[in-house]
Amino acid sequence: MFILQNEEKLFQSSYPQALHGILGRNSLILVSGDVHKKLRSLALGMIGGTKSTVNFLPSIESLSISMMESWKGCKEVVFCKEAKRFTFNLMMKQSLSIGPDEAVTAQILEDFHTFMKGFVSLPIYIPGTSYHKAVKARERITSTIKGIIEGRRKENRLQNGDFLDVILSKENLTDEERVSLILDLLLGGHETTATLMALLIYFLAHSPQALQQLREEHLAIRKNKNDGELLSWEDYKQMNFTLNVIYEGLRCGNVVKFVHRKSLEDIRFKEYLIPAGWKVLPVFTAVHHDPCLHENPWDFNPWRWDDQATNKKVSFFGGGQRLCPGADLAKLETAFFLHHLVLNYR
Repeated sequence: MFILQNEEKLFQSSYPQALHGILGRNSLILVSGDVHKKLRSLALGMIGGTKSTVNFLPSIESLSISMMESWKGCKEVVFCKEAKRFTFNLMMKQSLSIGPDEAVTAQILEDFHTFMKGFVSLPIYIPGTSYHKAVKARERITSTIKGIIEGRRKENRLQNGDFLDVILSKENLTDEERVSLILDLLLGGHETTATLMALLIYFLAHSPQALQQLREEHLAIRKNKNDGELLSWEDYKQMNFTLNVIYEGLRCGNVVKFVHRKSLEDIRFKEYLIPAGWKVLPVFTAVHHDPCLHENPWDFNPWRWDDQATNKKVSFFGGGQRLCPGADLAKLETAFFLHHLVLNYR
């Protein structure tokens, strides 16, 4: 927390140069100072504005139900792939108002797979390498999104209520910054939220008691609704144990293991001296599995979150100026998905 709360004072984001080639210089992960403040504020505005639209919750639920239906009759489901497909389709809908059956969705998804394969590869920019393919895939995705932006402008239609509507209404943005914001949201939705969902399936399969209480919570919500009636914000507020499950999945699973920082000056912290310019890697996993902070830290125990003090012993969404802008969105999407999953599958 000392590192995260001193962003731009004592520490600054400092990721390997290779990531700049893949993510682009305007990515929220990479930018610092006033540029980061501006783009993060816009990201929060995009998400907040979209959440207030009438189609926001129905779009999440519609895709959840569609995913459940698509599994009927399957002998086996590769869940991590399905979760990524679900979150990607959802982010495409919320970001660009593009449905899962449209050709451009499949096109961007294919490039996204190539993009992600090179994300942690050796940074060798030679044709044929994973890194080179990833950089080229990002260029194609950028070109596709720019085409969508131009089409929206020409048609003069800003009434979809999606993320793109919000950022097109901001005149102090370049198109490169607009594309980077959309890419950041697609990346967060496609990778981190999908990974969380897959981890929860793993943990719940090993915790029958937690799965049973989760199912009971969602049965109680469903009993108060008519057949086919969609979930509401009020229903979401009743998903207390569901949020416990999500938080515990984040603590145990550690979707983001650590972040990259550098010291801006000589820093003395307790008995340590961190020289100016040194790389600093806050490892979230170490905090989340620390037996001094969490009793039986390796156990998946959603009930530990009944103690409000547990919230102060974790940092799975980061902290300070770089607190994840999509945190609430990820929790909502996961909760709605779990609602239909536990009511339809054992």
